[in-house]
Amino acid sequence: MKIIDKIEQAQKKNAIAYSFEYFPPKTELGFANLTDRLGRMAQLNPQFISCTWGTGGSTHDRTLELCSAAQHLYGLTTLMHLTCTNMGKTKIDDALQQAQKAGIRNILALRGDPPRGQEYDWNAEEQEFTHAIDLVKYIRQHYGDTFSIGVAGYPEGHLGQVSKDELEEQLELGYLKEKVEAGADFIMTQLFYDVDVFLKWIEKCREQGIQVPIVAGIMPIPTYHSFRRMVHLCQLKVPERIMKDLDAIKTDDQKVKEYGVRLAVSMIRRLHKEGNICNFHISTLNLERSTRLILEELQLHRHEQKDQASIAEKVAPWVPVHDPARAELWDEYPNGRYGDSRSPAFGEITYSASKALPTSRAPSKWGQPKTEEDITQLFVKYIKGEIDSLPWCEEKLHTESEAICQRLCDINQRGYWTVSSQPAVNGVPSQDAVYGWGPKNGYVYQKAFIEFFVAEDKVKELLQRLQQDECITYYAINLKGDFCTNVSEPDAQNALTWGVFPGKEIIQPTLIEKASFEAWKEEAFGLWSEWEAQYPRGSPSQKLLKDTKETYWLVNVVHNDYQKPNLLFDAILS
Repeated sequence: MKIIDKIEQAQKKNAIAYSFEYFPPKTELGFANLTDRLGRMAQLNPQFISCTWGTGGSTHDRTLELCSAAQHLYGLTTLMHLTCTNMGKTKIDDALQQAQKAGIRNILALRGDPPRGQEYDWNAEEQEFTHAIDLVKYIRQHYGDTFSIGVAGYPEGHLGQVSKDELEEQLELGYLKEKVEAGADFIMTQLFYDVDVFLKWIEKCREQGIQVPIVAGIMPIPTYHSFRRMVHLCQLKVPERIMKDLDAIKTDDQKVKEYGVRLAVSMIRRLHKEGNICNFHISTLNLERSTRLILEELQLHRHEQKDQASIAEKVAPWVPVHDPARAELWDEYPNGRYGDSRSPAFGEITYSASKALPTSRAPSKWGQPKTEEDITQLFVKYIKGEIDSLPWCEEKLHTESEAICQRLCDINQRGYWTVSSQPAVNGVPSQDAVYGWGPKNGYVYQKAFIEFFVAEDKVKELLQRLQQDECITYYAINLKGDFCTNVSEPDAQNALTWGVFPGKEIIQPTLIEKASFEAWKEEAFGLWSEWEAQYPRGSPSQKLLKDTKETYWLVNVVHNDYQKPNLLFDAILS
């Protein structure tokens, strides 16, 4: 079914309607468990669900598989995201024909990001599709009314805008109107948190003559840190009162989630009342609980206890039924790439319609590195706070790292370029301003951990040295996929962070395991490609970064004796 009919029906009834967005997880078990979760969330009766599309079709198969499962297993109407950058007519046709064959009749037409690893050489003028409007025109010209087409709207301005002044805003509205006139049926907005800005943008859209339905993008807040990261990446304007409220509860994940639910509910109610917005697209981040609680608070769904295992077995017997306790933990403590690789939310997506490449404006951020020593000094400057980002670190170093700042500087000066780390913590109160997390009156623990890139000629000696300490475990991998570890069990999960709280089992939100490490490897080395591509081909910087990517190893080290905080760093620096 075409979702424009559902969207228009909600507008005519002036009734709140909702839909869900998902992304393909990075692991096989994560994907299987998301399929299982789709079956449960289908009981919430969304108008439709959407699935994101990776840059250049990188998630092509997974996106189609997820959309097909939603439709054929659970009877959900699906909206498939489709980006056109670096796709070409052959890939576009292949995607559209497969969608048509699978019964998918709804496309969200997006421009997408410049292709990974080709940002410098990529010339939009030489591409067949340079903007979303080209994709809209192509679909309408070659597929007629086969698909209902949506396009993206940006209440706070497109991320690519040089400025946010009135002239730029008028240009963006003009581009949006052109997409509608080219054949778009509806607009789906980027996420936002400032309702006042959104309402003013709606007025300007209508004044411009844009009359198609507008679907508001709503993202519940999963955790404080992921929220800050999303705001930073998407350059969102967040009202001061919201940031003040969140800063006061940032160490209590449960309170942050509850606040996020209340905020989403208040936004939806106000937008419906003041802006005549009836359709809301909830970016679930593949999580279940917050979405359900929002609908219950809006009295759009009544929670009923059901035998979820029997539902999954009845609808899709081949899908692995989850452990309810583990699934609950996935929603309580989603933790990006350090979470459980079996989680439906494993991999932590960045919002598809507005992602900023971490390496954008690389020369102005990091200059023109010509030697390995130049790269070393960039990492050291980041640790000292003299620069505020690196390709693998989009924000400044977290406060907890101040305790190990000097050791990190020493490690980087030795040529071990750190991309992630944490100090050991032994029973700190859960309300501690630096290390605390979770419910109050608990205690939290964490093992010393560090992850870094290191030159190939240093790897063998380093790993031999690390093996002398029986409390150390490590994973190491290079671009080609050569892999080393001293972990004897292939599927072992090593708890990196855990907490003990009143009335609860021990909670382990952060894990180190082979599956998640290998999934991260692709992105970690891909970021070298992105950085390299910001410089002219053949330049000293481009050659240096290319050689580094091809010869360095990614190493992940945990010291499992959390009562002795300095042993990990001593082992690496010895």
